[in-house]
Amino acid sequence: MLTELLDSLHAGDGRPALPGATRGELAELVRGYAVALADLDPGDTIALAVRPGPRSLATLLAAYHLGLRVAVLDPTAGPDVLRARLALAAPKLVLADAAAQAVAGWAARLARRAHLALPELGAIAPVRTVGRRLPGSPPALRPRPGRLPRRYEGEGDAVIVFTSGTTSRPRAVVHTRRSLAAGMTAVHDLVRPVPGAPVLGGTFFVLVPSLAGGAPVAFPSRRALPRQIRELNPQATYLTPPQIRAGLAAGARFTGRVYSGSAPVSAALLSAVRRSGAAEAWGVYALTEVFPAAAVEESEKAAFTGDGDLVGRLLPGVTAQVAPDGELLLSGPTAADRYLGDDPFEWVATGDIGRVTEDRKVVLGGRAKDMILRRAENIYPGLYEPSLHVPGVELALLVGVPAGDGDEHVVAVVQTTAGADERTVRSALREPLARMGSARPDRLVFARIPLAGRSRKPDRQATAALAARR
Repeated sequence: MLTELLDSLHAGDGRPALPGATRGELAELVRGYAVALADLDPGDTIALAVRPGPRSLATLLAAYHLGLRVAVLDPTAGPDVLRARLALAAPKLVLADAAAQAVAGWAARLARRAHLALPELGAIAPVRTVGRRLPGSPPALRPRPGRLPRRYEGEGDAVIVFTSGTTSRPRAVVHTRRSLAAGMTAVHDLVRPVPGAPVLGGTFFVLVPSLAGGAPVAFPSRRALPRQIRELNPQATYLTPPQIRAGLAAGARFTGRVYSGSAPVSAALLSAVRRSGAAEAWGVYALTEVFPAAAVEESEKAAFTGDGDLVGRLLPGVTAQVAPDGELLLSGPTAADRYLGDDPFEWVATGDIGRVTEDRKVVLGGRAKDMILRRAENIYPGLYEPSLHVPGVELALLVGVPAGDGDEHVVAVVQTTAGADERTVRSALREPLARMGSARPDRLVFARIPLAGRSRKPDRQATAALAARR
């Protein structure tokens, strides 16, 4: 699918591709960045911190053309976690736009208020500026003139996506060129884009299949989604459940086919989308390790009356089995190859308790992991709990408390040492909480954390119930 997109881009093509760029302009950017990056060797890693848009997509496509591996930086993860992740990935080059450099530098304090933070990028690898360069910024990576370098025809790693683990052992999902292409093809077959009609969505897995199918793509508006949908009349839309809920609350009238994932998608939410005007409404079940895995249309999900959450029928090529402890395991062409530094997967452990029916439908019964889902973001408590153990803290847990429609609030439950002053501890926690990015808790609760078992380990379930009562 990525090769198809690259082959379909030609200089001089005036058809729209993305906001601010035609297909011809995107083709020129891809060629220019490929020439600029041609000194790197296939398999080398570049870290990317560039806002979604023509330049970030062109850089990704140029890297794929050259056989480079891309590690995408998430400024909401917090600087300590990112520093550990990048040490594991060992990039040869960091590509960052002016906004990312500001978050890592002069605007760091302001950015933390928006739960954004990056480590000092220059301490990781040489930095080059993509897009507009401000005074004092690292040298620019400018698209260079010249012929498009020869395409890398081999296999190998394509993308590194960090998901969980700890700062001492980050977990990074490695998608190969083959699994990335298979995932793009699966999305294309699910979304069914037709040339010329707009698609609304902001993820890489939406951009590439849509553009390869000849459809222009628009990024969802944060503040004017109803007007954007009304003006674009998109053939297909991909939004997270929180985005859909916000759109419905603002009076959005959806059109065409609407897809939602990255967090639990309820039958009630899909039904509301259909009532708002969508021709079809789909829930997509996917993991970073397997994207996508299954999908379900609104009418089928609404008609399901069994126990658990019907997330859909497995997509072609995806296979599933259930482990003895009830955890759902997945495999197939869209599955990642491995976690960075580990052996290749035989089966991907989803962390979800589930079952598979004879007609390949997947029904989930809850999560086996400690992962918390908030506003379509996965939050792994083990990444951040150590930083909460400031002087005066005896135990600290991050737990999820149900917030309705599958979403959760994040609550930090802190148990102080005997004699500690709560106000002093609260003050000491301000800095570590500010460094937690998108994992920053909604509430801070001081309480004694329940223990369980012979080893008297902290009881997360009981702690979550305690937090819900506070």
